[in-house]
Amino acid sequence: MERLRVYFEEGSRTTFAVALDWPGWCRRGVGAEAALESLEAYGPRYLAVVGGTGLPGEVEIVGRVRGNSTTDFGAPDAIGSWDEDPIEPGEIRRQALVVAACWSYFDTTAAAAPAELRKGPRGGGRDTAGVIAHVREAERSYASKLGLRVPRTWTWGEQRSALMESFANRAETAKWPPGYAMRRIAWHVLDHAWEIQDKS
Repeated sequence: MERLRVYFEEGSRTTFAVALDWPGWCRRGVGAEAALESLEAYGPRYLAVVGGTGLPGEVEIVGRVRGNSTTDFGAPDAIGSWDEDPIEPGEIRRQALVVAACWSYFDTTAAAAPAELRKGPRGGGRDTAGVIAHVREAERSYASKLGLRVPRTWTWGEQRSALMESFANRAETAKWPPGYAMRRIAWHVLDHAWEIQDKS
């Protein structure tokens, strides 16, 4: 069976376990062991997003990368040395389709959700419309990391099409390598899709 390549992004308070070849499959915990357990526990939930009959089984730890304040805040934010390795065009297309599946899953989840979501213990948190607006604006900001300028007049579909094109055709001004970009974008949209599900 194909191996599940995983790396750890280690902050001072939290650690992310990240599936290197599966955009969006990324979970955190207090320490590497807890993060990996969470990643594996979310395997069935992730499979429901990307489809297919199964995911890689045996875990192969490919490395560790130091996180930062964003890591501890709750978002993966570190680029590893492996992200500068060239990716075959066919593999970029496969991973881009995974990103598209995450987008589709978010759209379907948000459309079916109630307008108001359950609040946190202190009454905080966005409602569905707020989550949608946040995800769209975040993706617009990510575009600049890929060397893109996305006008506010563009539709969300146009914005996503530009992002998709950038994965295969990296701009000279891009700060994010395509593999990292796909993982970060897919993680963000999928994390919020699951948030909507869990708070509905």
